[in-house]
Amino acid sequence: MEIFLKSVAALNDETRVLILRFLDTYGQTCVCDMQASFEMIQSRLSRHLKILKDAGFLRVDRKGTWAYYSIRKPLDRFRSEALEEIRHLDIVLPALNKISQTQGCKL
Repeated sequence: MEIFLKSVAALNDETRVLILRFLDTYGQTCVCDMQASFEMIQSRLSRHLKILKDAGFLRVDRKGTWAYYSIRKPLDRFRSEALEEIRHLDIVLPALNKISQTQGCKL
């Protein structure tokens, strides 16, 4: 029951819904690229990512000092259907700004 409530609570924030759609659209993405794409400070973005991860939506892969987030697979029925609903929302996503390839990630 606790993970279900965390999942519902995680979806109750516009930024987190945008992050889910962003990762669903662009695939695995480095935190620094998301930070640049959303023009968001790292601490705020990390808080949203932690909530989504704890709610069972995301997985994180660490490569050296960098964290790469993606949609967890497989998703259970609830999360899968929630993500499907998010795909149908009229959302304007920020463009993927891949600073990790051009400038290198900086913390």
